[in-house]
Amino acid sequence: MRLLVGLLLAGAGSCADWPQFRGPSASGVAEGLKLPESWNAETGAGILWKAPVPGLAHASPIVWGDRIFLATAVSSRSNATFKPGIYGEGTASDDLSPHKWQVLCLDRKTGKTLWTSTAYEGAPKEKRHIKSTYASSTPATDGRVVAALFGSQGLYAFDFNGKLLWKKDLGRIDAGAYDAPDYEWGTASSPIIHQGMVFVQCDQQKYSFLMALDAATGATLWKAERDELPSWATPAVYTLGARQELVTNAPNFIRGYDPKTGKELWRLGGSSKITAPTPIFSRDLIYVASGRRPEAPIFAIRPGAGGNITLPAGQTSNASVAWSKQQRGSYMPTPLLHGGLFYVLGNSGIFDCYDAATGQEIYRERIPHSGSGFSASPVAADGRIYLSSEDGDIFVLQAGRQFKLLSRTPMGEPLMATPALSGGVMYVRGQRHLFAIGNR
Repeated sequence: MRLLVGLLLAGAGSCADWPQFRGPSASGVAEGLKLPESWNAETGAGILWKAPVPGLAHASPIVWGDRIFLATAVSSRSNATFKPGIYGEGTASDDLSPHKWQVLCLDRKTGKTLWTSTAYEGAPKEKRHIKSTYASSTPATDGRVVAALFGSQGLYAFDFNGKLLWKKDLGRIDAGAYDAPDYEWGTASSPIIHQGMVFVQCDQQKYSFLMALDAATGATLWKAERDELPSWATPAVYTLGARQELVTNAPNFIRGYDPKTGKELWRLGGSSKITAPTPIFSRDLIYVASGRRPEAPIFAIRPGAGGNITLPAGQTSNASVAWSKQQRGSYMPTPLLHGGLFYVLGNSGIFDCYDAATGQEIYRERIPHSGSGFSASPVAADGRIYLSSEDGDIFVLQAGRQFKLLSRTPMGEPLMATPALSGGVMYVRGQRHLFAIGNR
């Protein structure tokens, strides 16, 4: 019996693991980290280690056990870069030179690179937005495999020693402006792993689809065709008892699926024409937001819905939608749910706080950033909220019903990726380095 229990627990992550974009259930929350109250990237105070990372990527770090996994794309151009900032330009990068799409494994205690595996090498099969990278999708792991999605270059799965287990050609994914199909912006939706299945959401100009694959073999379990516009949102699985809903955020409809079969359970219209934030959950509600105006909605959806639950014009709630708001959703950052409060970070630095159950506004404040805004999603630990700016600053706020800015710390390089929280450490990916912030 002890042996059986040990085998069952060996494949399960501890509370310290951060296995996907925004961590367990995409919550962005970890407790008991006891992070330092302040740190200094220039002097190294409060920085456990700082490791250089090759290439360009907005993919977040993930953590399992004593290992950190990163995705990156290394250009043949030594001066390859991206353009941070708040602007409406839809230009694609002209860097179509040969790249190496790689997965890196680092020792979490030292930052030393344990191995680097190249998934694909060659010229990009699609263009990317000048603000994006060719590796903007965060990997996912279940403690056995590491799944990395590199857009049109395919989906790859490695073991913990860097050995390629399987790969899947998903075709050329044409994701760009909904109203200007000739634009190409590249992909950013991340894979997730749930109960032995890898889920990928591939919304594009034509032939959008949602797919489930066997995490061990890469075999297709089901594929759901979707009448959708391009989106960049990562799917998430809501679970309560026997009820499971695979929730996707996209322009035409927010949808819930049966993760075992791919059957659509419900759909909700009224979203933005450009969607990026990931769905998040409380026990009672599913929250989905997007920030493209004029809609820019927030929806609080009751689990267990069925059919079309779209709100009629002028209506903010119904039997399946507990509350909703217009023009308050976030464009890139995923919202944060913490302590019964719902926080929304806008690209321009507007930070909102709502009562999570009712949608009542608690406060609306502006983060005093330097001008480039925010793409990374907020994370929270031990009553504090951490915001990473494109200017390279990390803002620390006191969680709660009153807005209180505790500190602002420059990291010395643009911050586009969402931090990972694990085992007393916050791992922050900058443009060129990975920082481990914690107490020695």
